[in-house]
Amino acid sequence: MNNTLPKSTDVLIVGAGPTGVTLATSLKQLGLDCVVIDQLPDAPDDTRAGFVQPRTLEYLRRIGVADPMIDDGLTGRGAVFADLDRDLIRLSYETLDSPYPFLLMIPQWQTQRHLDRRFGELGGSVLRGVRLLDLVPEFPGTAATVVDSDGALRVINARFVAGCDGLHSRVRNRLGIGFPGSSPAQMFAVSDVRFDGWPCDRVETAFSLSPHGMLISSPLPNDVVRVVASVSPETAPPDRQDVDDLIQTRGPSWMRKGEVTELLSSSTWRVHERVASQFRHGDTFLLGDAAHTHSPAGGQGMNTGIQDAGNLAWKLHHVLSLGAPESLLDSYEAERLPNAQKLIEFTHQIVTVATLTEQKQRQLRDDILAAVSKVPGVIEALSVRFSQIAIGYGDSNEPFAPGTRVNPDTFNADDLTWSLLTPDAAPPDLPPGFNVTVCKDVSQPVAVRPDGIVASAELVHQLFGFNMAPHTRS
Repeated sequence: MNNTLPKSTDVLIVGAGPTGVTLATSLKQLGLDCVVIDQLPDAPDDTRAGFVQPRTLEYLRRIGVADPMIDDGLTGRGAVFADLDRDLIRLSYETLDSPYPFLLMIPQWQTQRHLDRRFGELGGSVLRGVRLLDLVPEFPGTAATVVDSDGALRVINARFVAGCDGLHSRVRNRLGIGFPGSSPAQMFAVSDVRFDGWPCDRVETAFSLSPHGMLISSPLPNDVVRVVASVSPETAPPDRQDVDDLIQTRGPSWMRKGEVTELLSSSTWRVHERVASQFRHGDTFLLGDAAHTHSPAGGQGMNTGIQDAGNLAWKLHHVLSLGAPESLLDSYEAERLPNAQKLIEFTHQIVTVATLTEQKQRQLRDDILAAVSKVPGVIEALSVRFSQIAIGYGDSNEPFAPGTRVNPDTFNADDLTWSLLTPDAAPPDLPPGFNVTVCKDVSQPVAVRPDGIVASAELVHQLFGFNMAPHTRS
């Protein structure tokens, strides 16, 4: 790690977790200068996030991280919801319209190491032991006062600042941005264990809905099992016997046949359900847990932060390097803040349904889940929601409509360039820099942004001066 603090940069990124390093890697790949600082002296062995969703892998593919992560992780079929005695509903990712029709099971620390490695390959390094003190607006940009690893005060002049510094974000607090929401009187215990008896045909996440509370369990690489349980607020991190007891009282029948043989890690954290009141404040942006935080149910949190980074990176590139108006950056908040609000509602619903305690309510819930699993289209719709494939920013869900996601295999999306899908030859007046793909599924040219979203004709004209009207076959 290089601890030489520069005096200026295009983008100062505060926080070197998966969200911050994804943004930094993206900016480096796009040719921008960025500085990443983190107050921790070393990268933590954080194990909380254990799942990478297909939509996230689609973006990580663009920055050269997806394949190495897949090699290190386990590819699961999806998730199963079960009571103590039976499977109620199984979500299969195998039918997803994605090159990654699976749930990647990999601990957060491994995801972090892959992102750090790729950032390093592009010439980047994290400045560790550096703490943000203050942000003062300049024109243009911001003067960030920091304390370096030797305790000396330094100033970094940044054109833009990205707050990726977590739940207790210093960036958010210094700007006075509200963080409304609630902190339910609920905690989750998270343990990684060696487990003797996990069935080889159960490479999936199991949500166990028991009378005693929710239990989420999932296999991880190297014969590790992740166990997450809802617990009362004063609960201490569970020991090996505690985890075994949780499994025996809450786990599905097939899991109760096994045994915890070793406790590898154990912690608890309190649930917060909050979304920042704004994601942009002048030249500063909030991403990841600094912008939104919620229940771990559904494996959505880290994935959402990584996708925040993917949304913002190409927009900063256009403004800083390609002459786009700064108004383009307003679309980051316009797109990502409503998405975060919907995410809070979604994970809250999961926890509410999973933690019902009244016997009649639980029986009704279980019967409904078992019944709807047999209704055509329900499994597919739920799988699309959990996998985040459904996330878009437009008013229409029709294929190739502005704001919708496009399967990256449609145009071989292996970098952060724009793509043009065209029914025949490329238009003669197409600006340089587009990856052109002939696609029989489109009737007129369709431009796809570097984050995999169809761009509106107005945006393409604004950024490139190119008219997206249909062209005549040659």
